[in-house]
Amino acid sequence: MAKPKAPRQTLDSYTVKRINKTIKAGDCVLMRPSEPSKPSYVAKIEKIEADSRGANVKVHVRWYYRPEESIGGRRQFHGSKELFLSDHYDVQSADTIEGKCTVHTFKNYTKLDAVGNEDYFSRFDYNSATGAFTPDRVAVYCKCEMPYNPDDLMVQCERCSDWFHPACIEMSAEKAKKLDHFFCESCSPEGQKKLQNSQSTSKIAETKVDSKRRRR
Repeated sequence: MAKPKAPRQTLDSYTVKRINKTIKAGDCVLMRPSEPSKPSYVAKIEKIEADSRGANVKVHVRWYYRPEESIGGRRQFHGSKELFLSDHYDVQSADTIEGKCTVHTFKNYTKLDAVGNEDYFSRFDYNSATGAFTPDRVAVYCKCEMPYNPDDLMVQCERCSDWFHPACIEMSAEKAKKLDHFFCESCSPEGQKKLQNSQSTSKIAETKVDSKRRRR
């Protein structure tokens, strides 16, 4: 006859002695990867359990995926510290925790004065079975119409408030960093003149077409 499983208890917190860090549900942690050459896994702790003696501590986690671990792979607009909150849940030994980290919202991450080694951000939830993302659409910027990558330098037009990659507007990064003011091609005086000239030419062409129609 099989022995009944020993009852387990839920812990409010637990101190990982190897790193001298106290963890609790809701914390984000770095976990030992399957191969030493790989970066640490990132997970959100859902629950901490131990046996009746307070030993054999296990953590119930929800995994974050890196872009390269997703079905679609890493894309141009993905930041180097970007993670996807997945629907992949797991139970791991607390001994595999290597450290604590912070996974910021995208908005809060972009406001950081300095990004540390333990700072990450997430703007998508990820379905590990289908590869689908939530939300499935985000705002796009610049002529290239790409979502914002916080690693990339961008300049903002003072009139329309849109953002542009220097390379997309034929500007060097060095020049972009020195800008005091910037108006995009559509909002600059030169751009407005081009637009007015284009509209005038279009009206003249329409008038000629109308005249030809009336002569028939």
